[in-house]
Amino acid sequence: MGAGIVVAGASMGGLRAAEQLRAAGWSGRITVIGDEPHMPYNRPPLSKEVLAGRAPFASLAFTPKAAAADVRWRLGVRAVAARLDERTVSLDDGSTLPYDALVVATGMRPRRLRCPGPLAGRHTVRTIDDAQGLRDELTRPGVRVVVVGAGFIGCEVAATAVALGVTEVTVVDPLPLPMVGPLGELLGRALLKRHEERGVRFALGTGVAGFEGEDRVTGVVLSDGTVLEADVVVESVGSVTNTEWLDGNGLDLSDGVLTDAHLRAGGRRDVVAVGDVARFPNARYDGVARRVEHWSIPTDTAKHAAKTLVGAETAPFAPLPTFWSDQHEFRLQSFGAPVLGKDDVRILDGDPEGDVLVGYHTGGRLVGVVALGGQAAAMGAARYRAQLLKQPALTA
Repeated sequence: MGAGIVVAGASMGGLRAAEQLRAAGWSGRITVIGDEPHMPYNRPPLSKEVLAGRAPFASLAFTPKAAAADVRWRLGVRAVAARLDERTVSLDDGSTLPYDALVVATGMRPRRLRCPGPLAGRHTVRTIDDAQGLRDELTRPGVRVVVVGAGFIGCEVAATAVALGVTEVTVVDPLPLPMVGPLGELLGRALLKRHEERGVRFALGTGVAGFEGEDRVTGVVLSDGTVLEADVVVESVGSVTNTEWLDGNGLDLSDGVLTDAHLRAGGRRDVVAVGDVARFPNARYDGVARRVEHWSIPTDTAKHAAKTLVGAETAPFAPLPTFWSDQHEFRLQSFGAPVLGKDDVRILDGDPEGDVLVGYHTGGRLVGVVALGGQAAAMGAARYRAQLLKQPALTA
């Protein structure tokens, strides 16, 4: 038996890669490496149902498909280096794994604020342990919470904190509106109003200069000099891709792992990247390589990358990105690439004061839809999915 395929990363992308390799016909050895001690689990509920206490941590675990039952799992160890020319991966326990092919699925870790002040009381939300530690803090009586970052995770955590009964929740962001980066001003304003109506406060257009406190945080110092009293701080200021272990191999790691249209890294036929660590050109759009941090991407990339490794894939990778975000009692549901059409945003149905369906356009062409509201709005967005799938590439 040969060295087989090594999958570096045991989150959803790693699991799906192992399953899809079997589905694509690979019968050899598969070894999955993961730095957490847990089997792969679903991360989106961490900032919502799990943090709110509506779902137990045990409910997050994925059940591997039967075809992948023979996959070897090495958990609690981390890839620290790779020699791609020699086809080896070194682990932090001192061992080295040879491989015939490598799947890079090491994902991301939360970016941390580099500001003066204590560390105790400052949290991120990426792992089960992160969510458990934050939940323990949010359920303390009279706790004051400051969320730094008004993106997906920041807004979800703020909504969950309010639902838990936290009376002082403030979201800080240097941008003028929540989630304005991916969604634009129209929905950013609608989200701001909805959060404020439910008790979330915002300090927008300002950043964080430091933290007050001796042993743990007691306040957040903003760049405009304002001090927000805080017992708990949640840092939701973006992510850093886990690619340092690939240094020295001639790969473009400037923002994740740059791949070609078949998810091959650095032109190598024996190395592919999957999940949110992969920066790939999407043949559905303009061919510009981008990372996509949506829940659907690990499965989509794994399916294509597995076929690439076994020589079965021919068409360039062209996924339709999909995401959703539950905040308070409303949902954001998206299909396509709204970020490409933020300069031409049109209301397709409804009203921003209630349920609304918004279309994003490039050159007059619809490239993404986002619904904000209840189930009816989400179903409205889903009706556009077939239309988006049928469209020719932007470069066609």
